[in-house]
Amino acid sequence: GHTLIVLSDRGVNADWAPLPSLLATAAVHHHLVREGLRTEVGIIVESGEPRDVSQFALLIGYGAGTVNPYLAFETLGALVRAVRLPNHVDEATAEIKFIKAVEKGLLKVISKMGISTIQSYCGAQVFEAIGLGPKLVERYFTGTASRIGGIEIAQLAEETLRRHSTAFKRPLPAERLELGGNYHY
Repeated sequence: GHTLIVLSDRGVNADWAPLPSLLATAAVHHHLVREGLRTEVGIIVESGEPRDVSQFALLIGYGAGTVNPYLAFETLGALVRAVRLPNHVDEATAEIKFIKAVEKGLLKVISKMGISTIQSYCGAQVFEAIGLGPKLVERYFTGTASRIGGIEIAQLAEETLRRHSTAFKRPLPAERLELGGNYHY
């Protein structure tokens, strides 16, 4: 009976690790498709993970209608307060510029595929999985091509817990975040 589902990782703490936001989004999207309910429900993703255009493109491509990158916004605020941005940009301006950059990047991504609206891109999953095993792809990324195989859910869980453990064992936050993958230079 609900028309919106919010997938959030705000409850993460030293004891609770988050599911990867793309995995959660794709899993819910495909479950709704299998149940014949996908057109009735919007998916909102509230996550600390997305921080670049590729991550937004994947979330939207696997069903997110809206993405709230709360940690990116909190990071921008911290950079403003530490006077680490040029021309003394305020928090509102920093957020607006970030949103505009992501929107322009998404437009570039979808236009290269011949798609003209974000609505047409939402849930289109026009990707090929690299490094994901067949069972993981079939269950959570149904219909996505994956020619070379790779890790399954157990290894993904291990990697997630390792990253979570690293995040909570440091006494001070890191100055730079690791890329978390090898998809760009």
